[in-house]
Amino acid sequence: MNDANDEGRQERERLVGRAGIVGAGTLLSRVLGFGRDVVIAAMFTRGQTDTFSVALTIPNALRQLLAEGAVSSAVVPVLSLTLAQGGDEEARAFFARARGVSLLALVVVSLLGVVFAPPLTSLFGGGYRDTPGKFERTVTLTRIMFPYIFFMGTAAMGMAALNAKKRFAVAAFAPGLFNVALIVGAFTLRSPLEARGFDGSIALAVSVLVGGVLQVGAQLPALRKIGYAVRPVLDFRDPRVREMLRRIVPMTFGLGVYYVDLTLSRRLLSELGEGAQSYFYWASRLCDFPQGIFVMALSTAALPSLAGFAAHGNREELARTWAHGMRLSLFVAVPASAALVAIGEPLVVLLFQRGHFDAEAAHQTARALAWQGGAIFTVAAARQLIPPLHALGDTRTPVVVSAIDLAAFIVLALALRGPFGHVGISMAVAGSSFVQAALLLVGVRWRLGTVRAAELGSSSVRIALASLIAGVGGWGGGRVVTGAFAGSIGRSLPGLVGAMVFCVLYIVSAWGLGVRELGEIAGPIRRRLTRMVGKT
Repeated sequence: MNDANDEGRQERERLVGRAGIVGAGTLLSRVLGFGRDVVIAAMFTRGQTDTFSVALTIPNALRQLLAEGAVSSAVVPVLSLTLAQGGDEEARAFFARARGVSLLALVVVSLLGVVFAPPLTSLFGGGYRDTPGKFERTVTLTRIMFPYIFFMGTAAMGMAALNAKKRFAVAAFAPGLFNVALIVGAFTLRSPLEARGFDGSIALAVSVLVGGVLQVGAQLPALRKIGYAVRPVLDFRDPRVREMLRRIVPMTFGLGVYYVDLTLSRRLLSELGEGAQSYFYWASRLCDFPQGIFVMALSTAALPSLAGFAAHGNREELARTWAHGMRLSLFVAVPASAALVAIGEPLVVLLFQRGHFDAEAAHQTARALAWQGGAIFTVAAARQLIPPLHALGDTRTPVVVSAIDLAAFIVLALALRGPFGHVGISMAVAGSSFVQAALLLVGVRWRLGTVRAAELGSSSVRIALASLIAGVGGWGGGRVVTGAFAGSIGRSLPGLVGAMVFCVLYIVSAWGLGVRELGEIAGPIRRRLTRMVGKT
């Protein structure tokens, strides 16, 4: 038993380091993604960004099943179990068969998406028919971009092998290439296309495909190194392939639920006037930034460890490791929510307001951001609550919760879109994400027998108090310098000062209140820096 406890302690210590690797790659990708969004917002009109956001949403939705969803719920747990029980040789054989099934599904879905682009666009952006040319542009972009799901699904399978072998660096850094492709494409392809009479937004669609190809190519050397660049094999008789598919079946229903949610939100936004899709999209992108840096990184890094403990029947260490990841996730997510509520509009102005992105666009995006940003901590909690269920082979509970979450979203969206417009859709997202997190917590408590409430509660109270102090200080700091200077400097200063004050106050307050997660995150970073200095 002591050996098992020692193993669990070591896994928790390594978790921060692994999450740090994933987080560093994700940070680079998010920074590049922010640059991508700034470039797109400034260089393209609201009509073009509206259509691009919908066209990209359609293949992205399928990624939940054929890429990230399948990896998290089925491929990584089954591959980790195969590694633990049969070793590398059996794991490689399973991976070859899993890749064969995946490639077949990806090819079929990509072809169907190209053929049925018009009805798919009607589902997501039917309101665009009221604006001449807007619906047709969205159909064109959808047809060009739909094969992106093939490349993303292929990259996700590579990520599964690398993560199961606990090689996180390549899989973490590769997505940054997608953003590089879009930035380069916006600058180099838009003008030549427009000069030849084509819509400039086609440059973005072509760049999406290039980004997908680059991500697949970036993984190949690492996969060869670990021996997983294997030839795909189509074999449905393999019992492990059948287990993988069995786990994916509930995800298929979950995708249906997700599609209804996504379709309704995009359809409602398409009926709320020019820019509504873009404001919602940019608010979502800003919320993705803090989540991707550490929250999603923790979820990704923790899943192989949780699956390993589940495979050995060690639920006690599974619960401890999950709770540890949840605490670290909330340490980042709660202050992120506080910051985006307290200084959201100054931050939007600082980051985006230039070119086609004017003051009205900044204000409308900030209104959506206040609600979506305020819900980051509930979204983060939900992300950490799903991996232990998947590790235990429970893919049904997240699906049932998703169905209830959908019902909550529909009721809220239909009630709030009238009085609040596009902001009402963000309010509905915030409310339904709270419902999802609460129900998933109940599900984990039922499956694990504990959620270590005392441990999580003590940390959450301290983190919330430090976030409140930082939020008030950041808001005040931004207000003090508002109007102090004219021009772009004066416009940007409140967001810059508010963010700096917030960060300093949060770290100081967390230290003063004895938030132990501060030390748990800073410790590995400090040790790594010490080793680097020692080597030099």
